[in-house]
Amino acid sequence: MRKFLVYIFVIAVNILVFSCTLSEQEAEQLHKKAVISPDYTEVTMPCNIAAPTFALADSLMLDEAQAVFQAGSKTIVVGEQGEEGFCIGIDDWQSLIKEANTVAIRIQGKQNSKWVEYDAFNIYISQDSIDPYLAYRLIEPGYEQWGKMGIYQRNLETYEEEAIITNSQTNGGCMNCHSFCQQNPEKMLFHLRVDFGGTYISNSEKSPLTFSHLTPSPSFVYPSWHPSGKYVAFSNNNTKQLFHTTDVNRIEVFDFSSDIIVYDVETGDILSCPQLHSRSAFETFPSWSPDGKTLYFCSADSVQMPDEYEKVKYALCSIDFEASTRTFSETVDTLYNEGRSVSFPRVSPDGKHLIYTLADYGTFSIWHKDAALYMIDLQSSEASQPHKLMKETGKRASYHSWSSNSRWLIYSSRRDDGLYTRPYIIHIDEQGNCDKPFTLPQKDASFYTYRTKSFNVPELIKGKVSINKEALSSLLK
Repeated sequence: MRKFLVYIFVIAVNILVFSCTLSEQEAEQLHKKAVISPDYTEVTMPCNIAAPTFALADSLMLDEAQAVFQAGSKTIVVGEQGEEGFCIGIDDWQSLIKEANTVAIRIQGKQNSKWVEYDAFNIYISQDSIDPYLAYRLIEPGYEQWGKMGIYQRNLETYEEEAIITNSQTNGGCMNCHSFCQQNPEKMLFHLRVDFGGTYISNSEKSPLTFSHLTPSPSFVYPSWHPSGKYVAFSNNNTKQLFHTTDVNRIEVFDFSSDIIVYDVETGDILSCPQLHSRSAFETFPSWSPDGKTLYFCSADSVQMPDEYEKVKYALCSIDFEASTRTFSETVDTLYNEGRSVSFPRVSPDGKHLIYTLADYGTFSIWHKDAALYMIDLQSSEASQPHKLMKETGKRASYHSWSSNSRWLIYSSRRDDGLYTRPYIIHIDEQGNCDKPFTLPQKDASFYTYRTKSFNVPELIKGKVSINKEALSSLLK
């Protein structure tokens, strides 16, 4: 045993010495771009996000490899650590991005005792920070199983992830539709199905959060908080799933009926109007404007379901709302109705841009190969003319949420393998120009290979969620 421990100690010391003596090498230029995974080449990242880790995915066989990070006059060399890839420490990363707004990265490798080097690529650093926490649900990719699932939060400035609530606390039932009022971690709600079914809401702006049971209805979904915190808009849906055997879109989720209601948090009253609650149309995906004066939603003609599910094409609509009198306008405006199907409209907190998901048909875009994100400039005279956000998002893009400063959008996508939903981040400037999206950095490059769960409903929040677990346990009895 003692010899074994000495052996391990010697190996550890050698690794430490080797890692401390790495240096930039004189290398022959390959004149070839490095293929890395995840792809962080030429992306724009927030100044406060955790360091990106990546692995060389090129077919070129190298005996060893290292990445040279350079910003301004500062250079840091990082060796490749197997599947974990090139892992630069958070402190080293922060020291680099304080030097300059561009980090140039060159990957060098040893091939037949000779050093070679790929073309450099850049990571651009924006001084627009991102909200420090992200909340999301982890679930099996098909959604038909939920034996072990939960709502989690990730500190974006580190790699720390922890559970907010898991279904081990709820007799293994399904949980979904977590939502926050203006990215406030102290105004939260979530939804439970099966046992303890209904919506649970905390609106006291105190931490740790104490929840109350809003309604026994299991069908209030797709919530959107009014910016005042006094109202929550929901869609009241009768939802079913259909599993294809040959269709390119593996799963279809559809509604037999859906209407929109607004819940008064203070009185418990339920508000609606004929324009949001009719038998002739499916109304769903409500979303408030940042001033609370407009409710955006999606509406499609009701058809025979499930026989005509491919005919369901949701238009993007809006209706005015007067909070003081709790009344809606009699007029509905249609922003998009061009033969395809809209879901998840979201207005930036500064009120300038609206982004939504567009697919050929239907309501559950995450399984639709053609689903992409589109943007409307709400301040333009051509607001009815949306444009595609980025060609890279046109691969199974779906649910998305804004940062509180309107400079970042996080969205869920199955673009990598068509199966697992992963979170992607994209920088959007004040004029609506978009940079290349990138996947949320993790501690090692192989994380998404081995995390066999889908990241569902990513919501950026301004701080950490803390729940009064004893009070919640008492409520769930």
